[in-house]
Amino acid sequence: MGSVRKASAWLGLVDDNDDERYYDDEYSEGTESGDAWVTDPRVKVAADTAEQKERRIATVTPDSFRDARAIGELFRDGVPVIMNLTAMEAADAKRVVDFAAGLIFGLRGSIDRVSNRVFLLTPADTEIISGEPAAHRTDGFFNQS
Repeated sequence: MGSVRKASAWLGLVDDNDDERYYDDEYSEGTESGDAWVTDPRVKVAADTAEQKERRIATVTPDSFRDARAIGELFRDGVPVIMNLTAMEAADAKRVVDFAAGLIFGLRGSIDRVSNRVFLLTPADTEIISGEPAAHRTDGFFNQS
């Protein structure tokens, strides 16, 4: 209710029962269970769906070698990990790469260099498909042969 309307109601110029027009009975009935925020069961949270279908990729940007544990735990759980070592000192980055090499050897995964100081660790059951430049493709829309 606006301040002018409240003043008018206080002076008795209008009914102050006009607040009832904003009251919704259906809304108040739904919150009696104590759960104010209940998600519709038809709505799936993206993170839950990705986890169920095993379509998760972790990105880790460690600051020091102590953060290597997080990389190892994610990789051990079967999650592909993108390691961004650009924020680290060269000596610590080398240690993390050595750690990752041991990890992929022990768990039969693979490691690929994405760019300078950025690596992709993939578990054994993950297939990496490398894109081929359009000029080298023999099939497709622009093939004019």
